[in-house]
Amino acid sequence: MPPAHASAPPVPRRRTRALVAVVVALAMAAALGAWSLRDRVVIDGGTPSSGGTAPAADAAAGGTDCAGRPARATRELRGMWITTVNNIDWPSRRGLPAEAAKAEFRGWLDLAVRRRHNAVFVHVRPSGDALWPSNYAPWSEWLTGSRDGRDPGWDPMEFMVAEAHARNLEFHAWFNPYRGGQPATVGGPGPRVDQLAPNHPLRQHPDWLVTYPSADRPGSRLYFNPGIPEARRFVEDAMLEAVQRYDVDGVHFDDFFYPYPEAGQDFPDGAAFARHGRGFTDKHAWRRDNVNTLVREMSERIKAIKPWVKFGISPFGIWRNKRTDPAGSASAGLQSYDDIYADTRLWVRQQWLDYVVPQLYWHIGFGKADYAKLLPWWAATVRGTRVQLYIGQADYRVGERGAWRDPAELDRQLALNRRHGVSGSVHFSARQVRADKLGAVSRYSDAHYAAPALPPTMAQLPAAPPPAPAITGARRDTGGVTVTWRGDDAVSFAVYRVDGDAARLVGTTRGGDWVDRAAPAGGPLTYCVAGLDRSANEGRLSAPVSVAAG
Repeated sequence: MPPAHASAPPVPRRRTRALVAVVVALAMAAALGAWSLRDRVVIDGGTPSSGGTAPAADAAAGGTDCAGRPARATRELRGMWITTVNNIDWPSRRGLPAEAAKAEFRGWLDLAVRRRHNAVFVHVRPSGDALWPSNYAPWSEWLTGSRDGRDPGWDPMEFMVAEAHARNLEFHAWFNPYRGGQPATVGGPGPRVDQLAPNHPLRQHPDWLVTYPSADRPGSRLYFNPGIPEARRFVEDAMLEAVQRYDVDGVHFDDFFYPYPEAGQDFPDGAAFARHGRGFTDKHAWRRDNVNTLVREMSERIKAIKPWVKFGISPFGIWRNKRTDPAGSASAGLQSYDDIYADTRLWVRQQWLDYVVPQLYWHIGFGKADYAKLLPWWAATVRGTRVQLYIGQADYRVGERGAWRDPAELDRQLALNRRHGVSGSVHFSARQVRADKLGAVSRYSDAHYAAPALPPTMAQLPAAPPPAPAITGARRDTGGVTVTWRGDDAVSFAVYRVDGDAARLVGTTRGGDWVDRAAPAGGPLTYCVAGLDRSANEGRLSAPVSVAAG
């Protein structure tokens, strides 16, 4: 997830620079950073640095009121990326025993609940592998500790989805489509085909293989060739297998399609262009069309399998610079359209996506890629489409020199998001949310995530708002107020408590009961409950119920 190139000429960016810093140490961050799932901005040949609809805060919910007060709930996506490659977030090390891995994952979900998130984005295909028993890919070495494809003896995907839903968190399965293998250890060589698992598809189809240098580590990375139609279809099938088998809420890509360019190196796909050029005379336009085809086909195929599953991409934060294209942003960095063949603006305009999460990993006022200038460009890009805009937030950068030494930077960015009608944020990554460097996470959480939020609804998804639940009881004890109810056809429930002139959202759950541990002492309290469908469309509120003063 992280680069942030802002350079002229553009240079590759990477998402792991800051990530790896977490795993190793600040001293090694610079050396390991380039792979970073998220960060690299080279400024004019200098040293690397990194850089819808308005959230319905207090929007009327359920179409009715609770004891004569309007019901209000914030509609906002709040999430974090849980990264598996290089064991950045989870599991903490390769080959971790199943019970230890499960305990760690529960811990990440509990963190999400404490921070009042309502979604997690989990890396389930980091590099041509899988965190589920797949017919298309070997088991991930980041889970098993080995490239031999050995079965770990349990199904992580089934477990992770169930645990997320038990906490009423959306589960977005995060895939890297074309990556086929990467260096396994710092200072070690890149993988060779004969080092991959025996059942790895690139061993079975060496004609699909492309190798390309890796800037951050010795050796090269292995890729599925995006220009070979059979390889593209296979990659799609591999990802759609997870959609078919598991109760995921979303399919999520980050910014890795064609690799970020390395100086003096061209992606060696000349033979594929000659054979599968489809009449293109410009190889760059052909490469863009290859990526566009993957995005469009995935959008169509996901909805054909499960119409309610959301499809979203987290692209590099710059489409094109205004000096290159009048439609571009006021920036001066690497351009995803030109350098990695990702026409992110087209994907939005064609509405192939349900949401887009640009990685705006730069601070407000950064000269080459100013957060305050890129944000309105993206807001204007989604305007008039059904595509929701979330922002990828650079929690991993907190504590870096300059503006990132200020714990209020992310707080200011989230405030700016709200002013521009952004529908949510995803934070990179889970480890940084937990670390809370400089207290920055606590600061923005207190300011912006103090109360729970419902996910934004999407008009293009199936809608079946459930009938009003029937509250069966409410009692106060030393642990708070417990409310119970019966509800038919609801996937989840929203609990409201009357507070002054409104009934405000105080909790969400997938069960038939909820405990208000923050219930104020003193006078009587009044509650209502509403059911939500799979797409977070809310039905009518229940009749109110009151509990006596405590």
